[in-house]
Amino acid sequence: MGRVLAWLHERARDLTSVMLGAMFLAFIAQIAFRYVLNLPLAWTQELCLTLWLWTVFWGSAFLIEDQDHVRFDIFYQSFGEKGRRILTFIFSVCIVLGFAASLPATISYVTFYKIKNSLTLGIRLDLVFSVYLFFAIAVICQYSLLAWKAATGRRFEALSFYSENAAEMLAQEGKLP
Repeated sequence: MGRVLAWLHERARDLTSVMLGAMFLAFIAQIAFRYVLNLPLAWTQELCLTLWLWTVFWGSAFLIEDQDHVRFDIFYQSFGEKGRRILTFIFSVCIVLGFAASLPATISYVTFYKIKNSLTLGIRLDLVFSVYLFFAIAVICQYSLLAWKAATGRRFEALSFYSENAAEMLAQEGKLP
């Protein structure tokens, strides 16, 4: 199972790289055609916006790890391990409930847009906005797992700058020489 998840993670990274590359090429084409050839292209802007939307939500859903999130954890780190477990469980459950509650309306909104196409590329808008559904489901799964880890006594914390044993934990994970 771990190898399958690692393979899927790498493919998600590959897709993100392709989207960023395509966005960069469209951006360069937009600049070249507008400022060198004096022939502005409308489709390049729409492609860049669509790819940016997909890159942000796709990357956030499948590539960003817990320790990569920006956080202000001085308050959180002032608690002991049991207090941090309780806070993690409470906040994780709140996030899961919030995203789960918004899921029916999100599905309705995305499916509503199947009747519209983007202006220049003609892509159905439900396909453009469907990436948010991937994101929402991934957040629900990630925070459900985090709540379960916090509740069952497994290692649940992301490494923190303030953590007393951050260097030791990094060394155990092979992220330090």
